[in-house]
Amino acid sequence: MAAAQSAALDCNLYSDPTLTSVRERIARLNGVESENVIVTNGSDEALSFAFMAYCDKETGAAFPDISYGFYPVFGKLYGLDCKKIALKDDFSINASDYFGLGRTIFIANPNAPTGLTLTLSEIEDILKNNPDNIVVIDEAYVDFGAESAVPLTKKYGNLLVVGTFSKSRSLAGARVGFGIASKEIIKDLDKLRNSTNPYNVNSMSLAAAAAALDDNEYYVSNCKKIETSRKVMSDGLKALGFELTDSKANFVFAKHPKIDGKELYLKLREEGVLVRHFDADRISEYNRITVGSESEVSALLSACEKILKGTN
Repeated sequence: MAAAQSAALDCNLYSDPTLTSVRERIARLNGVESENVIVTNGSDEALSFAFMAYCDKETGAAFPDISYGFYPVFGKLYGLDCKKIALKDDFSINASDYFGLGRTIFIANPNAPTGLTLTLSEIEDILKNNPDNIVVIDEAYVDFGAESAVPLTKKYGNLLVVGTFSKSRSLAGARVGFGIASKEIIKDLDKLRNSTNPYNVNSMSLAAAAAALDDNEYYVSNCKKIETSRKVMSDGLKALGFELTDSKANFVFAKHPKIDGKELYLKLREEGVLVRHFDADRISEYNRITVGSESEVSALLSACEKILKGTN
């Protein structure tokens, strides 16, 4: 907040179009060079650039049928042929389903809303089997217990890893994201950035992001707290009879055999507890529940217990 307030004093000037302060810090933290990093207006802008740069009438996109909702939105926006690949019955991704597709591939890892992950070995298999196409790994939730694919960018020139400051850095309103890839991919994405909005991240957001990167230990500690709270919440829900995926994100994906997913969502809302419900057939019995503070987790579990007692 202090960094953003200080930067506000210079808002009569344009923000830095080279994004150097944040670009260099992201590079150092991830063990890459600044030429391997692009800084964007949220990770959505990085994803949008990837759709624009690497998809066209000849090269469509591919992504899971249950995943981040903006993938099909970008596909429609740019008039692309998009292939939705079904998750397995347990909601996991079958890596071999993505071999040799001849398309640009977009995979959220951990996936949303399931929280499930691919291993680096599985991601590497996808890269090996798509040597002529770009593979985008969207790591919005990676800091909550998953393993980043960034090291693979040094080995595979067709990998773009996308990240955000919205989740583990608590800067969702600042709209700061980034991509890490080969310098050739970053050059492509930077051409689009400079052609559309070279001042794509405002000065206050850049200052806040740089300060957050300088205080990395604080955010790592926060992520550990969220992982601990996730286990407490998961154990509490399981004790009430809920079934959960093995989420590595800052949320859990849960259903209960005795109550419909939407009914639970509405009843929790009546109790003042907000969760996320999806109407898609395969996941309509589930709710995505964000990991909150200790008191919020307690309120959730109490509300669930009350609601379930009323169903007996």
